[in-house]
Amino acid sequence: GGIPFDTGLIFLVAALFFALAVLYSSVGHAGASGYLAVMALFGVPPEMMRPVALTLNILVASLTTFRFTKAGYLSWPDLWPLVLFSIPAAFAGGSLALPGEVYRPVLGVLLLISAGYLIWGTVVDPESFANDRPRIPRVGSMGMGGMVGLLSGLTGIGGGVLLSPALLILRWTSIRRTSAIAGAFILFNSTAGLAGNLISFQTLPAVIPLWAGAVIAGGYLGSRLGAQWLMPKTLIRLLSAALLVSGLKFLFT
Repeated sequence: GGIPFDTGLIFLVAALFFALAVLYSSVGHAGASGYLAVMALFGVPPEMMRPVALTLNILVASLTTFRFTKAGYLSWPDLWPLVLFSIPAAFAGGSLALPGEVYRPVLGVLLLISAGYLIWGTVVDPESFANDRPRIPRVGSMGMGGMVGLLSGLTGIGGGVLLSPALLILRWTSIRRTSAIAGAFILFNSTAGLAGNLISFQTLPAVIPLWAGAVIAGGYLGSRLGAQWLMPKTLIRLLSAALLVSGLKFLFT
């Protein structure tokens, strides 16, 4: 697939993706909302934004899932009810094409939610979510998984920014368990969404290897830093502000 801009911009986007991957993975996220915002700002067409964002999600979420699984935070009984319906829903979403006039406002709202969630994460006290349930309610999580999965496939967002706040607000899991679940959930959803997308549209842009390298390096660095040293809250708030601006831009332009 052709890219509507020159080599210099391709490298600039790669540098931005690297920085975003460091920031997002330090708080346990894959960063799709950031990659989508950057691509939209540089005029990448929506049909190309989705497969790129889903591919990058898969790479970063693989790193975070591996780390959380190794550390023993991921519990399969928590995860399977969430992904049972989200996988087919994400696949279906990925195979559908949203017209630009629908895609932009939907993505705008999702970016605003992402921004809100990141800001919320810097002000909330993690200890206030310490009352861990031994298990997530099955029926509720199946329905939630299906809805988030569909949105994930349709837009290219991983779904973690929608799932994590829901799990925490409902007090179904602790912060750490939520991060572990979200990483794996993003991995399953993005893989299903990308599969649906590729079967329907058969295009992956030629620049993927460069951008993929940037997010793998950033994701590796960020997830190491996140484990040992928390990102300054100022940086996360700046990232939230950027998402807020791009979300509003989608809604009103």
